[in-house]
Amino acid sequence: MSRTLVLVRHGQSDWNLKNLFTGWRDPDLTDLGVEEAKAAGQRLKAAGLQFDIAFTSALSRAQRTLKLIQGELGQEGLETIRDQALNERDYGDLSGLNKDDARAKWGEDQVHVWRRSYDVPPPGGESLKDTGARVWPYYIHRIQPHVLSGGTVIVAAHGNSLRALIMALDGLTGEEIVAQELATGVPIVYKLNADSTVASKEVLAG
Repeated sequence: MSRTLVLVRHGQSDWNLKNLFTGWRDPDLTDLGVEEAKAAGQRLKAAGLQFDIAFTSALSRAQRTLKLIQGELGQEGLETIRDQALNERDYGDLSGLNKDDARAKWGEDQVHVWRRSYDVPPPGGESLKDTGARVWPYYIHRIQPHVLSGGTVIVAAHGNSLRALIMALDGLTGEEIVAQELATGVPIVYKLNADSTVASKEVLAG
């Protein structure tokens, strides 16, 4: 049985490049982001992976990343489920702001707390803990059953929605997960045991 789960953060977006808080806003990929997504597909192909089903968020940068990966794998018709449960963390009042401008307005320390604490949300937004509260149940009820039945599943989503999954899969604390950087366009391949624990983990970096 395969029981394979692949997580991929979308390629670089236009707002990543401009150093803006993105959250649920919907910018497209940059040219580099397109190349990152294609490279992810090429690495997955080189690893011999073909997928039974795909999941992604309601945001176009993740959806386009997934389509580009599918193109590299020759799986353009792959069944794909889109759901806002997998959306990026909602940055609330910070959304659309340049990170340097936010530091000037609220102070370096406060912005750092909003960005790098586990359970302190920015005004009008979500903490990583809040994000996990919607991502993890969706994974348990919608994604994990496909994996445990022997499938090979890909999830193309966002830095914080994927952090929430990785935190649970890897058994990390809130402090440990917020310290981890998640590269754009780099697939993470999990093999699961029948009891849903992690058998192995591999990062397909270039």
